[in-house]
Amino acid sequence: MQPGPTRYAKSGEYHLAYSVTGEGPLDILYVPTWLSQIEHLWESPRVNRFFERSAHLGRLIMFDRRGSGMSDPIHGAPTLEEQMDDVNAVLDAAGSERAVVLAALEGGPMACLYAATHPDRTQALILYSAWARVVQSEDIPWANPPEERERLMEFLVETWGTGARLQGLAPSEADDPEFLAWYAKLERLAASPRQIAELQKLIGEYDVRDVLSSIRVPTLVMHRRDDSLIDPRHSQYIAERIPGAKLVMLEGSDNLMVAGDSDAILDEIEVFLTGTRQEREPDRVLATVMFTDIVDSTRRASEMGDRRWRELLERHDELVRSKLEYWNGREIKTTGDGFLATFDGPARAIKCAKAIAYDVNQLGVAIRAGLHTGECEMRGDDVAGMAVHIGARVGSLAGPGEVLVSSTVKDLVVGSGLDFTDHGEHELKGVPGGWHVYRVV
Repeated sequence: MQPGPTRYAKSGEYHLAYSVTGEGPLDILYVPTWLSQIEHLWESPRVNRFFERSAHLGRLIMFDRRGSGMSDPIHGAPTLEEQMDDVNAVLDAAGSERAVVLAALEGGPMACLYAATHPDRTQALILYSAWARVVQSEDIPWANPPEERERLMEFLVETWGTGARLQGLAPSEADDPEFLAWYAKLERLAASPRQIAELQKLIGEYDVRDVLSSIRVPTLVMHRRDDSLIDPRHSQYIAERIPGAKLVMLEGSDNLMVAGDSDAILDEIEVFLTGTRQEREPDRVLATVMFTDIVDSTRRASEMGDRRWRELLERHDELVRSKLEYWNGREIKTTGDGFLATFDGPARAIKCAKAIAYDVNQLGVAIRAGLHTGECEMRGDDVAGMAVHIGARVGSLAGPGEVLVSSTVKDLVVGSGLDFTDHGEHELKGVPGGWHVYRVV
């Protein structure tokens, strides 16, 4: 889905970038964190999918807060009252009289205050990984003490624009180079290091504890049990103090709402808003998964230097893509020094892997490859499921120039003329039971 065009709403002297995507009887206002740029948010396939599904529930109204993204920079710290004025300005510009207010992290305090102050314009309140006060206090002893927040803020400023924070925000996505690059660019587009330092100080001053009991709109509070950044007790604290609030604890450790099993979050939102849960059977297909990567790439990169290593990687990528095209493989994503691809036939996948290993060897480096055939869950342009994990684990057992396959692949290519040698039985991390692995001759 393509997002709606970016427009500007006027709130006092400030211009606020906003967009409206989708149609429907509901208006859903997404209150962002200060890490926002509404056009770039849609550039990640994973994030695009999250907001696309949100827009199927109703009109999705998104905006950049003052001081962030494409909205005007700020002069001094905006009060919560001024930020509520901004929400009204965006809703007015979008032609919305009442909206479901969806907020995460530091968007939560302002959303709580808005729901309590403007129940006439708030159809419902949905909070994810939010808090009433983020700094430690007598009744919130699990929050970070001031000195810890200061240390975290220094790290944030020092690494801003690199995506280093992603390891704490979304551990399940932090090793994905494409998602990391998208997130690092989001940091740079959202704010400068100085701006984010000022905003972080402001966030530490938020305190809406006394407001919670005044919220009288239907409220859903969600949090992942093993959240890597925000203690789940923050959400429990909020839900206990908002009359009639529903608390849902979800599985997972990612703090970012769009990371990990984001469908579980959207399922809860859908049930909360519509009263029904639409059963969505994931798109599944039988496919052969192939993982490749350059052996000992860190050492080779250090020996060759940045320029020569970059040139080699570019040539490596060209070779791999040419072989994928020839053998009808589908590139899923790159992994920095390797590829994840799928095939509709295991014999073609093996031949492609062998061809890649031979051609890349001519560049003076060696690759290793792992293949497995199984049922894959298609998630937009990505794939997931146990078959993907098995393929990755099989690949990790390979040595320089080796192509290893699971017994499933070997059994499926009987009669193809391909030969194998036994590579033994192995326990694959995170995969139940023992797995027999074979080396392609």
